[in-house]
Amino acid sequence: MKCPFCNYNDTKVIDSRGQEDNSVIRRRRLCESCGKRFTTYERIDMIPITVIKNDGTREIFDKTKIINGVMKSCNKRPVTAQQIQELADDIENTLMGLGEREVESKQIGNMVMDRLKEVDEVAYVRFASVYRQFKDINTFIDELEKLLVEKKKG
Repeated sequence: MKCPFCNYNDTKVIDSRGQEDNSVIRRRRLCESCGKRFTTYERIDMIPITVIKNDGTREIFDKTKIINGVMKSCNKRPVTAQQIQELADDIENTLMGLGEREVESKQIGNMVMDRLKEVDEVAYVRFASVYRQFKDINTFIDELEKLLVEKKKG
């Protein structure tokens, strides 16, 4: 690592510590030429995921959109902020694990619904009604019947 003070090309690591959830490593360095110390941070360089929306447009994946949508669905339900955060983190980690640079918004929506169904069935139906754009009460009833059939099986 190059010294930021004297531009000497070789520095020595004198201390390394994990930060946050060990996704960042903090390193204290010593320049062997000028003797000054400085800090560097090492983190994984994540490739951003592009979301392909239903209309064909593309945008960068934003986990806060998942959190906001799920929070609306969970309004006045016994679901904690921690559960919502874990759901969003799980989806983000799954997407990163796919190794794909692009993913359809449909796939993300289905992932949200699958996980939300396990957390709170009412919140799941609320989310599904917006996500699947229920046109009338019959569509809503059909979704409830599917949920009841799955519940009887499991």
